[in-house]
Amino acid sequence: MSGLLLAHDVGTSGNKATIFSEEGRLIDSVSHEYPTEYGPGGFAEQDPAHWWESVCVTTRKLMASHDSKRVAAISFSGQMMGCLCVDKDGVPLRKHILYSDQRSVEQERVFKEKGGADEIYRITGHRASASYGATKLMWVRDNQPDIYRKTYKMLNAKDYLTYRLPGLMIAEPPDASGTTLYDRVKGDWADDLVAAAGLDRDMMPEIIPSIGIVGELTSQAAEAIGLKPGIPVVAGGGDGVAAGVGAGSVAPGLTYNYLGSSSWIATTSEKPIYDPHQRTFTWAHAVPGIFHPTGTMQTAAGSYAWLRREICHEEADRAEAAGKSAYMFMDETAASSPAGANGLLYLPYLLGERSPRWNPQARGGFIGLTMTHTRGDVVRSVMEGVSMNLAVILCIFRDQGMRVDRLSVIGGGAKGELWRRIMADIYEVEIAVPNYLEEATSIGAAIIAGVGAGIYKDFSVVDTFFHIVDTVKPDPSTAAIYRSRKKLFDRLYTALEPLFPDFAD
Repeated sequence: MSGLLLAHDVGTSGNKATIFSEEGRLIDSVSHEYPTEYGPGGFAEQDPAHWWESVCVTTRKLMASHDSKRVAAISFSGQMMGCLCVDKDGVPLRKHILYSDQRSVEQERVFKEKGGADEIYRITGHRASASYGATKLMWVRDNQPDIYRKTYKMLNAKDYLTYRLPGLMIAEPPDASGTTLYDRVKGDWADDLVAAAGLDRDMMPEIIPSIGIVGELTSQAAEAIGLKPGIPVVAGGGDGVAAGVGAGSVAPGLTYNYLGSSSWIATTSEKPIYDPHQRTFTWAHAVPGIFHPTGTMQTAAGSYAWLRREICHEEADRAEAAGKSAYMFMDETAASSPAGANGLLYLPYLLGERSPRWNPQARGGFIGLTMTHTRGDVVRSVMEGVSMNLAVILCIFRDQGMRVDRLSVIGGGAKGELWRRIMADIYEVEIAVPNYLEEATSIGAAIIAGVGAGIYKDFSVVDTFFHIVDTVKPDPSTAAIYRSRKKLFDRLYTALEPLFPDFAD
């Protein structure tokens, strides 16, 4: 009987624990939610005790139905770009500052000034931003100096949890990339940038490969989570990069699109992709020695969820009566509208925008609305607007010489056949649909665990977990309609950009 791989995906809203067989079969999963605290000035924090509780609860629930002695390796994927200050004993000194926390805008300004905005992007592959770990730790230094002085290491969410299992503090390349203090080419902390940020170099943990074994599960941790001691704990990867592994993007040229509340298009390359306008960014990959260029937008399926909640009450009522998903009925409504939504365009900037606009003041809108438009036009325009925004990201990669003939799609938003068709026609590329749409991040963590523990020779094992079950080819006539609509979409953003500050909170 083969062993089991235990993967924990430590997300923003909760942790999902999943077990896979060594043959790549999804066996079981359990989720446990935890809260986020929000406050003025972009405040967003979580209590690390809730993460640990979620790991204990979910692991014990899984092992109540499965043989704990069969667990051969453990690994994590986790929310990225955070900041958790811990002391020498690994005790958190304050709550974790999430990637979405925007308090460190002033620290971002200082970091750009002292480190050089272009130099920071060249070295790290990321813009200097309040979203990343460096500016968050700078904020702690400037606003909570007593905590900063006591800080031994700055950790990310999953790295805190790997510490709780074997008792060692580390970082690994993808999450190190999320600090804007990591030189992806050298594979180590960028000392000049740490100095420019005015931070203590000793607070940066030792970096080991994503497939590196952090240590073995201690007796104390094993008792807490319901496993046997001695199981290897593998470093894992930040969730965005782990999803790339689970989506099959483990070799140069393999590209995918995650369509969830937020959305990104990412690929794998031998070298970082540098955009002169810094619209995209490049992570270190979980696969040693290669890179994961990415462009992430803020509200993709999140726009569709807003539409369901605020406008599509009829579809929601029908879904409740039928015991089905409201999105299925929304897709039917959208299908009544032709390509181009009868001239209606949607700008998907409900939470500002990251890539490709990098404008926190950007706002959403329906443009071209008339008395003749139907709810079907409105619903379809949301799908099209999100896809047009993602097409800008894809175009940036193509402009840098990347060839994309096929794009795999994952995430809950990719369940709908109509949206997949719209993506194929707007991107002008074949869309590939895998066997698992919502398990890519967990699959990635499981594969990292298996490679790190020596169960698998290399990352080519992804073909055991991940295979294509359907494809959608673009329709040339519809693609031609969208070509002109994409140009208008870009012109609208450019025209409205000077007005967005007038709408800011």
